[in-house]
Amino acid sequence: MMSSLSLLIVVVFVIGYFCIAIESVTKVNKAAVALLMFVACWTLFMIDPGSYIAGAVGENTAHAVSSVIEHHLGSTSTTLFFLMGAMTIVELVDQNGGFNFVRDTMQTRSKRKLLWRIAFMTFILSAILDNLTTSIVMVMILRKLVSDKRDRIIYASLVIIAANSGGAFSPIGDVTTIMLWNKGVITEILLPSLVSMLIPAYILSLQLKGQLTFTAAQAQTVAASGLTTSQRKVVFFLGVGGLIFVPIFKTITHLPPFVGILLVLGLLWTVTEVFYRHLGEAEEKGAMQKRVTEVMRRIDMSTILFFLGILMAVACLETLGVLTMLGQSLDETFSGNYYLINGIIGVLSSIVDNVPLVAGCMGMYPVTADGAMAVDGIFWQLLAYCAGVGGSMLIIGSAAGVVVMGLEKITFGWYMKRITWVAFLGYVAGILCYWLQNLILGA
Repeated sequence: MMSSLSLLIVVVFVIGYFCIAIESVTKVNKAAVALLMFVACWTLFMIDPGSYIAGAVGENTAHAVSSVIEHHLGSTSTTLFFLMGAMTIVELVDQNGGFNFVRDTMQTRSKRKLLWRIAFMTFILSAILDNLTTSIVMVMILRKLVSDKRDRIIYASLVIIAANSGGAFSPIGDVTTIMLWNKGVITEILLPSLVSMLIPAYILSLQLKGQLTFTAAQAQTVAASGLTTSQRKVVFFLGVGGLIFVPIFKTITHLPPFVGILLVLGLLWTVTEVFYRHLGEAEEKGAMQKRVTEVMRRIDMSTILFFLGILMAVACLETLGVLTMLGQSLDETFSGNYYLINGIIGVLSSIVDNVPLVAGCMGMYPVTADGAMAVDGIFWQLLAYCAGVGGSMLIIGSAAGVVVMGLEKITFGWYMKRITWVAFLGYVAGILCYWLQNLILGA
């Protein structure tokens, strides 16, 4: 049974979430609301921390609570440092003209053809990279291809859906699949993930008609920064190749992904500084804006702080045991129906972070030798699909959504009105596809 204090914290979280949803009405930045929600939840938590944390009694209270907050802050910081590193690397590659040839390869005047090219490239890249990095890369490419803001946010919304779908079936494409992969759970959900991307892509393609128009700014390449063609290629391959290397680095060293991102950033930073060192005075002035120190100043800190507020507020709910309690209630209510249980978990993952949801499920359900709970059983495969793809239904339901929201300034309300139902149809279609797949293979 939920205590009155837990209920009060949940109410504060819901109110904060609602204020974020109506940002376009209140005109208050979502990052400010997220930070207030984070502080309010943990301040209320301090009324009676002993009910939730063992050892939080008397003089030990402050130390026990600080340890818990620092633990969650550590987990959150790995995501934030990864995000900042990836954004800096992608921006640096772009500033040095690295994406010009990608633009030339994908360029087409047909809006619908471009949509399908964007969809498949995002889907494939997010299975190799993580969905967060893929989203940043694809938004940078979109800025070079689509000048109309109204069209571009439709493409950007599809990037969110395709990135989450592509990341769901790959063991290294999403945080949740990495967690399941580390536990030994095998995910074989390629076809359902593909369906969850194809259906929204088709629906959104109907909203795009006519031809793209290219401005003079889009047609030209990035202004010379004083680097030679070979040096530009080195910057591109170090940046993009480094992003691809990050999951390999994690597999080899078992260090968190953000360490790999910082390795790539440090290497790229050093190489570009060496390149710029040999420039003349006139060339150096032109290259100044393209250096890492300048690029870092242009990183959208409001997105970083929004991420911090949301993840730490959810961490408070996790500490309260609300998420575990919710999972147990689902299990009791829909006992044995793994499609319904995981389907609801997927919907919830669009509201709260999917990582604690999956972690709660992993703690609640043991892996068995055979049956639905086996390593390759229905439950775990569905959990990987639903927790990954379900986050597309709301723009703040996934890391990909949050970063695209920050980069393209998409409002929560616009996404919910125009994209949520499209993502939901794809999500349900993928579940039906998985059911049909198992029905046929089982027969």
